[in-house]
Amino acid sequence: MQAVENNPKAVVLEKLNKKPLIIAGPCSAETEAQVLETAQRLAKTGKVDMLRAGIWKPRTRPGSFEGIGTKGLPWLQQAKKLTGLPTTVEVATGKQVEDALHFEVDMLWIGARTTVNPFSVQEVADALRGSDVPVLIKNPINPDLELWTGAVERVAKAGIKKIGLIHRGFGAYSTTEYRSVPMWDLAIEMKRRNPELIMINDPSHICGRRDILMDVAQKAIDLDYDGLMIESHIDPDNAWSDAKQQVTPERLAEMLEAIVWRKEDVNSEEFHAALEKLRRQINHLDDEMMQILSQRMKLAEKLGLYKKENNITILQTSRWNEILERAFNRGEKIGLSKEFITKYFDAVHMESINHQNKIMNA
Repeated sequence: MQAVENNPKAVVLEKLNKKPLIIAGPCSAETEAQVLETAQRLAKTGKVDMLRAGIWKPRTRPGSFEGIGTKGLPWLQQAKKLTGLPTTVEVATGKQVEDALHFEVDMLWIGARTTVNPFSVQEVADALRGSDVPVLIKNPINPDLELWTGAVERVAKAGIKKIGLIHRGFGAYSTTEYRSVPMWDLAIEMKRRNPELIMINDPSHICGRRDILMDVAQKAIDLDYDGLMIESHIDPDNAWSDAKQQVTPERLAEMLEAIVWRKEDVNSEEFHAALEKLRRQINHLDDEMMQILSQRMKLAEKLGLYKKENNITILQTSRWNEILERAFNRGEKIGLSKEFITKYFDAVHMESINHQNKIMNA
């Protein structure tokens, strides 16, 4: 408590360097009493590092609760005084940045609906210039790593030194079990490109419902994420926004207790020797797969030549369906998921088409 009062910036940086970093709080700040009780109950668990609350809520469609606005910021100030928990809010405009900094919010995040718009991100970045507040950046709604990267670059160019990433899933046009499809591969690729940035997972917005929060949170930790941002409300069923995905502070504590917190490495020669042996085997198989794929593409080029000579289209839909059906049947017998087989053969098929296209147009 004393440390927060005396040097809050140092405390925030210490939290950001902690692993796992746990950020929790209500989807929306609704009333002062709700914010203060939530903060106190979260602090009592001893498992939460920072308090989040939605002050401004950019909604997909009009008519939903869009946040209490600036008058909720003093509530967060009071919550920090009572609990010692640093605070964080989402910002989407320059004015919101100014208001949040005026009321001494410790960390800001840029939401998915803002990340998708470079003009909005630039406005936020311009307002951040001259401050040293840490900023986390959520992935854009649509699966576009360049937009996500661009948002990071704009904030960095504004002089912000401590930047992190939040993976909250991506929009989907079809119905899935998730509110936002995780697309773990995209988040992993973003982390690969930016290993110096912390990566936080937001299972609340990925799931959209509390019954599968635990599964997604555990997977994120298994994938070596640096922490979690989870929405928590004192009365989730009566929350003013996103009621289905919030949990009570006490339920959150139970979840965090149940998660298996894995390490990236251990100091054991035996472990490293076994790991290295398995990795060499995987490398060998990868090399063999590359050779086989190369051979497959050479056959595809021969097919392309025959098609060219006989004036036949590259895409043969019936043959493609036959390949997929055969792969699905075989994959099921050897433990490969239909989703993986679809993605794999889509990529192989597209590369095959590219090779044939070169032959056809040579």
